[in-house]
Amino acid sequence: MEEFFYTNFGISANTLNYVVLPLLIFFARIGDVTLSTIRIIFVMNGNRVIAPILGFFEALIWLLAIGQIFNNIDNGWSYIAYAAGFATGTFVGITLEEKLAYGQVVLRLFTPKEVNELILFLEEHNYRYSILDAEGRKGKVNIVFMVVNRDSLKHLITGIDEFHPKAFFTIESVRKVSDEIHAERKTSLPLFRFLQTKRR
Repeated sequence: MEEFFYTNFGISANTLNYVVLPLLIFFARIGDVTLSTIRIIFVMNGNRVIAPILGFFEALIWLLAIGQIFNNIDNGWSYIAYAAGFATGTFVGITLEEKLAYGQVVLRLFTPKEVNELILFLEEHNYRYSILDAEGRKGKVNIVFMVVNRDSLKHLITGIDEFHPKAFFTIESVRKVSDEIHAERKTSLPLFRFLQTKRR
C-alpha cells in the first residue's frame, strides 16, 4: 500500500501512516456509525427492505476500518481516529435522523382544562386522536392520545403550547399503525361531541 500511494500520489510512508490512514479510518467510522443510527430507526419501524441494505454497507465499512487498524496495530493515531469517528458519526447520525423524521409517534397529553379548542385544532389539521377522562393527584384530568407522523410533531407541539402551555405530555415511538387507522386521516367530530355529552 505504501508503494502504491508513493508511486501514484507521491505520499511518503510517514504521511500515509500518520495522516492518510487515520483520516480514512475517521471518515469510514463516521459512515458506518451514521448508517447504524439510521438503520436502527428503520428496524424500529419494521422496514424490512431498507434496514438490511443499510446493515450490509454498515458492516462492510466497519470491516474496512477495523482492517486498517489491525494492519497498523502500532499506530496510535489510528485508534484516536477510530474513536473520534465513532463520536462524530453518532452526532451526524442523530442529526440526520432528526432531519429525516421517519416514522410515527404517539403523544399523550394530560391536562385538567377543557380541550375543546385543542380538539378543533386537531380536527382542522386532520390529526388522529382519542380522549379519556382520568383521575390525577389533583383531581380529574383529560388525556388526549394522538398518533402523528414525526415530521408533523413540531407543528402539533406548537398547537399544544398555544392552547395548553403548561400541560404535561409524553412522546413515544410507534412501530406500526393499523392500516385501517392509517387510512383514516381524522377522527370524526360527532365522536368528540358524544364524549363531551357523556361527561355531562
